[in-house]
Amino acid sequence: MELVSIADIRVAADDVAGTVVRTPLLPTLWDDELCLKPECLQPVGSFKLRGATHAVARLDPAARSRGVVTHSSGNHGQALAYAARAFGVPCTVVVPAGAPQVKVDRIRALGAEVRLVPPARRLIEAERIVADTGAALVPPFDHPRIIAGQGTIGLEIVADLPEVDVVLVPVGGGGLSSGVATAVKALRPSAAVIGVEPELAADARDSLAAGEVVVWDVEQTYRTSADGLRTNLSALTLAHLRERLDGIVTVTEEEIGAALGRLVREARLVVEPSGAVALAARLFHRDELPAGRTVAVVTGGNVDPAVLSVALGSAR
Repeated sequence: MELVSIADIRVAADDVAGTVVRTPLLPTLWDDELCLKPECLQPVGSFKLRGATHAVARLDPAARSRGVVTHSSGNHGQALAYAARAFGVPCTVVVPAGAPQVKVDRIRALGAEVRLVPPARRLIEAERIVADTGAALVPPFDHPRIIAGQGTIGLEIVADLPEVDVVLVPVGGGGLSSGVATAVKALRPSAAVIGVEPELAADARDSLAAGEVVVWDVEQTYRTSADGLRTNLSALTLAHLRERLDGIVTVTEEEIGAALGRLVREARLVVEPSGAVALAARLFHRDELPAGRTVAVVTGGNVDPAVLSVALGSAR
């Protein structure tokens, strides 16, 4: 299986420039060796804008004119809707029932059509729409261009902190972690890239241990508050992670909530549970991580106000 290269990621960086915000590295007051990469500051509130923009930019113009379709729990849907609007093409997003309402509302606000379906039918429905309309399917993570687009985060991390020792990156479907690991290991081979996922959706841990994709049922993964990390790996993303990821750590729901509260109160970032898992690993599993200058990727800030209120209340 051909893996994404650093050259692919450099092409993606050219495509996303001007649409995607080049987020800074933020130092933290409580940890002298820790910086945050706040992708929650993107126009759509998450890193997903990188992959979506690159994917839409690379579509054949005739295919792009027929519109784009995806399936998403929210963040990729918002990102694709934003990218489609920038290119002036229609967009349909298939959203699994139970996705945060704040994300669904924002997808619609960006001009996309939303189709709500049971979680197990999200891909089936997206493929049906493609067959009926001729629109292009832009998957959330299982595509080289999505991986390359997300990998631009790794380019920026190494450019801003050339001596980085550890990068902590959340793992859901694996597109982000595949891209970041590809960029960081190419540019800073001595750095360790560590994946982080919820204990209640630890399919990536199991897949890496088994050497093949291990699927967790939606009844299992939907127990975690980190809705952006409920997706299983694909064969493509697993191949990248087996080759380029240095390890994986799982975090509890309590740890995610505490990290979310810390990010809001002390880093002054509005963050969703999925975006807090990398910091949770640094706060609660430091003994499992390599030492040194560390960057934690904060993936998104599209949080339901009720979830944010509970996290802040429990963190007092």
